[in-house]
Amino acid sequence: MVAFPLPENAVEAGYRVIGFDNVGSTNAEAMRAAMAGDAGKIWYAALQQTEGKGRRGRAWESPHGNLAASLMMVPDAPASGLAGLGFVAGVALNTALSRLLPSAAIRSGVDGADGVSDGGAARIALKWPNDLLADGAKIAGILLEAQKRPDGRTAIVVGIGVNVAAAPEGLPYPATSLAEMGVRFDAAAVFESLAESWVECYQTWNNGAGTGNIIRLWRESAAGIGAEVAVKRGDGVLRGVFETIDDAGHLIVRDDEGHRIAIAAGDVHFGTTATLR
Repeated sequence: MVAFPLPENAVEAGYRVIGFDNVGSTNAEAMRAAMAGDAGKIWYAALQQTEGKGRRGRAWESPHGNLAASLMMVPDAPASGLAGLGFVAGVALNTALSRLLPSAAIRSGVDGADGVSDGGAARIALKWPNDLLADGAKIAGILLEAQKRPDGRTAIVVGIGVNVAAAPEGLPYPATSLAEMGVRFDAAAVFESLAESWVECYQTWNNGAGTGNIIRLWRESAAGIGAEVAVKRGDGVLRGVFETIDDAGHLIVRDDEGHRIAIAAGDVHFGTTATLR
């Protein structure tokens, strides 16, 4: 077992954490707790996971020293609003890393997803639907899973992976790590900041009543607003301009004919990569 510290506000709110040096999947550990009837508010955190997965069942590699963390919750919220927890996680993650990175090296809310701000300062931004970028490269990702429990309630597992010590190799997209950015916090410190931010953002979400406030915060740090975008969906690729994130969390794209199209799911590519086929 590895000690991952919980901040004071998380302890006071009743959160718990179980830490590992190495584990198959923190999401799987959290889901087992959910199906066993755990009351929720429990984190599973590890320095490495060997059987992690990302969106659409893709492998989620995690070199040792990175952070893999999964939170199991059983919210008192309508099932229709539970997807909003993905945006809660995004805002919490963005806030957590902003607290750790030197203030002079942050510029949230980039106009595009690739490039560096004036003076070479690093920029972080949220990439719809579930990634965090630093200088246009992926530094963290989020995976939300839901499961109906035997008691009839719905458990949500929020999986978060942060490249702390190193970025995985052989990826089809740019990736970076806190270490590559010159940030020397370890995974335990990143987890503590994340757990603190989660409590604050979850309270803002307020069992779904504050979803609009969370979406507004997410939108303020969104990557690529106003830029060319290509969204790969099951039925092909939609190209246009990324206009905004609407209050339901949909990506709004304006196509070449001026139509505004709301997208609920898809793989997003910005700028020069928006010419994908």
